[in-house]
Amino acid sequence: NEIKNNKIHHAFILTGIRGIGKTTTARLIAKSLNCSNSNTATIDACCECEHCKAIANSSDQDVIEFDAASHTGVDDIRQIIESTAYGPINSRYKIFIIDEVHMLSKSAFNALLKTLEEPPAYIKFIFATTEIRKVPITILSRCQRFDLRRLTFEEIKEHINDICKKEGYEAEDGALSIIASFAEGSIRDSLSLLDRALSHNCYEKLLTEKSVSEMLGLSSKKNIYELFTSMLEGDSEKALNQFNDIYSYSLDINSLMQDFGINLVPS
Repeated sequence: NEIKNNKIHHAFILTGIRGIGKTTTARLIAKSLNCSNSNTATIDACCECEHCKAIANSSDQDVIEFDAASHTGVDDIRQIIESTAYGPINSRYKIFIIDEVHMLSKSAFNALLKTLEEPPAYIKFIFATTEIRKVPITILSRCQRFDLRRLTFEEIKEHINDICKKEGYEAEDGALSIIASFAEGSIRDSLSLLDRALSHNCYEKLLTEKSVSEMLGLSSKKNIYELFTSMLEGDSEKALNQFNDIYSYSLDINSLMQDFGINLVPS
């Protein structure tokens, strides 16, 4: 709405869990502000012009991406402050995207305050963080905050299924469900798990629930059912042998306990 009404704030902060698109969203905002196929900022960035392509490739001279995790000191921030005195080279705005902004030192935050409060009209700041509580309130009060939600289970399933099809793979629904569940709302985590699963299953064009379970060290429903049956029958020797078989390849016994309806509380 700000872009539509051409009343764009000078600083934004995007927060949320890892891998949900904070930096990607920051680049999309930068494209909207600097798209050269429009006379003003637009919500319909073309993604085809020189500026849009350069932003996507992280090579735009007027969109500076800064990793606060590896540049935490006040001297690093001073370089940004000094560069704000100069306007954009050939864009509408000069945009600073600062990732993991909560990693900045206290002195670095203090050095940023004045510039962040009254920047030149051609300067825009976009911050991204997974630890919003570590960002000083003096910084937050000068920014517009946007909380990015986790992706839903179904959204992740649909996305990774679409990727499988584009890569020439078929995937069982059970395999997609396991990956979507373990991703815990993070699209990047789901892509990492999918990449592992496809590599683990590299000789087959069908991604099966069994192969994903083996990769993650999960117990199959059949093994759990057989163990539970032995326990109900009172066959302790058979049950212990079945448990040992599960334990030999299972990476997470807590998952097995949860399958039995037991929640283990760490001591």
